[in-house]
Amino acid sequence: MAAGEGRRLRPLTERWPKPVLPIDGRPVLGTLLRELAAAQIERVTLVVGHLAEQIERLVGDGRAFGVHAAYVRQPAADGSADAVARALDAGTPLPALVVGADTVFSAGDVGRFVHGWRASGAEGAVAVRRDPPPAPPNRFAVAIADGLVTRVLDDDPANPLAGAPLWVLGTHARSRLCLDERPWELGSAYQRTIDEGAAIAGIEIGKTRDLTDPLDLVEENFRYLIETT
Repeated sequence: MAAGEGRRLRPLTERWPKPVLPIDGRPVLGTLLRELAAAQIERVTLVVGHLAEQIERLVGDGRAFGVHAAYVRQPAADGSADAVARALDAGTPLPALVVGADTVFSAGDVGRFVHGWRASGAEGAVAVRRDPPPAPPNRFAVAIADGLVTRVLDDDPANPLAGAPLWVLGTHARSRLCLDERPWELGSAYQRTIDEGAAIAGIEIGKTRDLTDPLDLVEENFRYLIETT
């Protein structure tokens, strides 16, 4: 999912889409694509919108990053579930790994997440992390019991597990996309799926990094700048 406007990063994202901004001196999207390739994810559909041409120019056909890349446009900011539905309507097969294009995961975590989902036998999966911790309204906790998600958006202040932008989507959740009012969000689709009895694994991963405000661009690249000066 690479279509967002990155409003909290303005004015930077008025000129550059968030996924092309750097962490450790490298575009976040490039780091993510290489992590997907390392996890043996070979075909990637990028859902683009805001400043889409810059993302398409960076990634091209994906071969430089070890993947085969295709593109789907999301013309309006109608939410994460709408972005995923557009990729599926364009031919992306199920089950699908869904990833936010603005996050750097700890090395190997994407592959470990996929392995954990396969070992669980669940239809789908949601990644959780302790760092960064829950911080509503933009990053909610996820409630898990016996390895399965019970609440996608948990309001328990003692819950240390925050949702991460990494999911496995199966056929049940796919049928629950885009059923409520706009913007359509993945959290709503997954909660419906869980409430209807489907098993969604909750899998803990390590620290993730992203850019939330303009100062983060300096902080997340400061060590790189010092080491290369």
